[in-house]
Amino acid sequence: MPFNKGFAQEANKGSGQEAEKKAPPVRLLVGGALELGGDRVAEVYFTNGNTQSVNAGQGISIAVGGEFQVPKVEKLRLRGTVGYKYVTTAADNAHIRLTRVPILLTANWMFTDKLRVGAGLAMHRGIQFNTDGLGEDVSFQSASGPTFEIAYRGVGLMYTAMSYTDQYRKTYSANAIGITFSATIPRH
Repeated sequence: MPFNKGFAQEANKGSGQEAEKKAPPVRLLVGGALELGGDRVAEVYFTNGNTQSVNAGQGISIAVGGEFQVPKVEKLRLRGTVGYKYVTTAADNAHIRLTRVPILLTANWMFTDKLRVGAGLAMHRGIQFNTDGLGEDVSFQSASGPTFEIAYRGVGLMYTAMSYTDQYRKTYSANAIGITFSATIPRH
């Protein structure tokens, strides 16, 4: 009898009823951010006398990528995303904008199921300031710098440090602080 009892316990473990369900190690990651900061790239003057600055670190972004849960270290998550970051002005007669393609690679530690702290590398590619014909367009070299994030559930606070260099070799701080949003599919 003891042999049959042991055999029945093994069968239950494999049936999935009592076994703990685990999320797959690789998940789809979607996210975004609202960021402020950096040096002024341009200042737009309006006919009513108002002005608006466009700053290098400022913008709203959306991103997609993946999250990998390291099998031997379950609290460690590696994340990578590619996105689009954009800021525009209130001009009615022109579409003045600063655009870039951010690539983020981070290592994240899950202190709890809901609290995540991460650090890694942020890279911005295709950095363009477009005046829509009202002035000179400006291109910037690709840039990279460290990024840090602390998040609770899917909402976080991120800081990125980097500099942009334009086509005339002028350098602008693109340091940014912002609120991030992220979710994995399937969820943890």
